[in-house]
Amino acid sequence: MPTQSSPGQIHSRSSTLKDFRPGQSGRVRGLVGEGSIFQRLCEMGFVEGAPVRLVRLAPFGDPLEVEIHGYHLSLRKSEAEMVLVDLD
Repeated sequence: MPTQSSPGQIHSRSSTLKDFRPGQSGRVRGLVGEGSIFQRLCEMGFVEGAPVRLVRLAPFGDPLEVEIHGYHLSLRKSEAEMVLVDLD
C-alpha cells in the first residue's frame, strides 16, 4: 500500500522528485497529497521502495522525464513535487 506523508516528514537524505537533477536516482519513500493525482501516481508505480531516476527535463524545466519500473514517464513539476524520494 502506498505511503502518504506530510511535508514535515522529509528526512535529510530525502528530497522530492522535483528537486532532482538529470541522472540522479533514488527510491520512493512515499507521496505527499491526496485525491485523484495521488491515486494516479500510485497507479503509475510510484509506491514505497520503487527505484526512480530523473532522465531529463524539458527545455523550460516542465515536464520531467522519469524512469520507474523500467518505464519512461512524463510528470509535471507539480506532480513530481508530491513524490518523496530517498537519494541513492
